[in-house]
Amino acid sequence: MRGLLLRLSALDADAENAVRVIGFFDRLITERAGLDILVRNTAELAGCPAGLHAPGKGLSLRADSGAAVTAGPVPAKAVVRSLEDGVEVWVAREGEPAPLDDMLLERFAIAAAVLLEHSSVPLPELGDPALVELVLSESVGTAERSRALHLLGIASTSPLRVLAATGEIGGRSALLGTVRAVLATEVPQVDGRLGVGPLLPAVDAVKSWRAARTALRFTSDSAPVMWWERLGSLAILAEQLEPPDIAALHDVQVLDRLGAEPDLITALEALSATGSVRKAAAAVHRHHSTMTARFARAESMLGFELDSAYGRFRLYLALMLRRLRDNPE
Repeated sequence: MRGLLLRLSALDADAENAVRVIGFFDRLITERAGLDILVRNTAELAGCPAGLHAPGKGLSLRADSGAAVTAGPVPAKAVVRSLEDGVEVWVAREGEPAPLDDMLLERFAIAAAVLLEHSSVPLPELGDPALVELVLSESVGTAERSRALHLLGIASTSPLRVLAATGEIGGRSALLGTVRAVLATEVPQVDGRLGVGPLLPAVDAVKSWRAARTALRFTSDSAPVMWWERLGSLAILAEQLEPPDIAALHDVQVLDRLGAEPDLITALEALSATGSVRKAAAAVHRHHSTMTARFARAESMLGFELDSAYGRFRLYLALMLRRLRDNPE
């Protein structure tokens, strides 16, 4: 279907081809297609970006030909058809308009008006937790997510982080399984562990939520907060490794044995973070002379030195893998 309008126009912008365009939109109306489908299929038909702007419903949808629907403003170069209540549909074609563009915009506008009335968007009586859950659902489209954000008072293009928390935390939130999801722009203090997702346009909150859950898996009692941005290439480990794979690693098994000694894992995490025996000892409130002996014993069991860059990296990696194993999704 991609670029069908251009091919029809190249043949002849006559009544027969106009009827085909009308029939295309009539089918979408008859099937009560979602607004995402309407915008995406219109862009496919036109062979150029197309969109729907309905500020009263919190919708600002756009799609490029062959691409997914996203949120975005009406381009300055777009040709716009206005409806009631400030609703607009548009196409943004490079170069000269196609002969059937007027027909496409007219039928796009009619279809938008009808489907806006029938679209399965959240109702105003839904409370914040239900709306937050809808915003973070993998199964809803951009239109439903934008509408839920609108009812929460959040513009779909506003920057937003999603937090994954194990403890109580304020803000617009919902308990999803055993983890509390929070829509936020700032990162507050929390009593418990916290995974911080990246700052993204609010309509992409589901991506930030996915990243926040991954970041949460890398937290520990001594490092209760983890930001997605600070994981870097470590994030791929969460996608590629299962807990049994991690449990079979020699370094992780040794750390499990060392974990039987009080505070030794915490001390090793402090050493990994600071690179200094004295600073690590201060972090766990121990004298550095006692920590030297404990670290030497850890070295003998691990089989590598902890005072080299290589050793500290290997220790850090093993500690992070252990957190990942102990915090399955």
